[in-house]
Amino acid sequence: MYHITRLPNGLRLATAELPHMASVSLGIWSAVGSRCERAGETGISHFLEHMLFKGTPLRSAARISQEIEGLGGYINACTSEESTCYHARASASQAAKLMDVLADMYLNPVFDRQEITRERRVIKEEIAMTLDQPSQHVLELSDESLWPGQPLGRSIAGDERTLNRTRRRELAGFHARHYVSGSTVVVAAGDIRHRDLLNLAKRLAGRIPTGKRSSWFPAVNGQARPEIKLFTRDMEQTQFALGIRTCSRHDPRRFALRLANVILGENMSSRLFQSIREEHGLAYSIYSTPNFYHDTGSLTIAAGLDTAHTQKALKLTLDELRRLRDKPPGARELRRARDYLIGQLELSLESTESQMNWVGEQLLGFDKIIPPDEIKARLNEIRPGDIRRVASDFFRPERLCLSLVSPLKSNRGLRKLIEL
Repeated sequence: MYHITRLPNGLRLATAELPHMASVSLGIWSAVGSRCERAGETGISHFLEHMLFKGTPLRSAARISQEIEGLGGYINACTSEESTCYHARASASQAAKLMDVLADMYLNPVFDRQEITRERRVIKEEIAMTLDQPSQHVLELSDESLWPGQPLGRSIAGDERTLNRTRRRELAGFHARHYVSGSTVVVAAGDIRHRDLLNLAKRLAGRIPTGKRSSWFPAVNGQARPEIKLFTRDMEQTQFALGIRTCSRHDPRRFALRLANVILGENMSSRLFQSIREEHGLAYSIYSTPNFYHDTGSLTIAAGLDTAHTQKALKLTLDELRRLRDKPPGARELRRARDYLIGQLELSLESTESQMNWVGEQLLGFDKIIPPDEIKARLNEIRPGDIRRVASDFFRPERLCLSLVSPLKSNRGLRKLIEL
């Protein structure tokens, strides 16, 4: 089902052949994200993503979208800490058009100065929108707390100061340094053969500058005790995010941690949801989510609730962390978590777009494609004692960072709660 070809210049092409599907999803991935940004470049990866939609010598911004959407297709992009992806989806018969448009965008952005000025305003509005949503703002504060003063802890979108300093020269230079053969992966998923992808990508393969994979700034941790970051604002609720520094995507403990996260807060059956929402009625929503990077990771528990209930909700949250650390889950609870995670994995790979994302993320993250069946097998190996051990490894005071967006003016009384 999966096929990979590495060309002599380092460009990789991969296919998930799904002949039963009617569509094809095509993605051009670059191994560059906010973790690759030097001092003063914060937000440039995301800015560059926006600018690649603003025209080439052959296509205006309007024509880029019209050529794909005129086929009944879809085109978009996303920037993360460690990668950027430009992707499109349409009928499988239109794969050549998808490749032509995406490759033109990827190789030939014009960086028109007027478009840069306009898009800078758009990104500032995007940042303002995040700040206007406390549930999103608190997650950015959590990353700042976990990785202070380094690229991994900074907003992917950047800030007003760095945006104002980013001009055509900076964007073009960043594009030239990072959008090279060794950092690029082309992925197709759907009713397409691997040999067809190789033919479609010939123009891209022949014109892309040769270069090595982009490097990133490693995570630095100097934390010795729990940290609290409070952002005070006039609002009705308190939003909190309890960030826990964990392990990288290459650490074998990640499988036990994924299951621990399901038990804690990934769904409505989880301990946190049942305790804080169902039993005590303190929050409409509480959840936990893991993130894995090249050299580190995190597990974040987030909730929005009445400010008067903040301390009680935090106490209950820490109680659940202690409970998982002190006593392994029962076999039935672990089985439910495993069945949920495996079921979610299977459901998440039903579309051509999700298969394209799977292949791209695997190749950039592991330099190979890990078959879903291998993931399932590793999850099936986890025992209750493994959950307790991973909780003991990570649910520790010196790994905790509490962030709040709240009408509270002081964090007095909160520090003792997160001593674990």
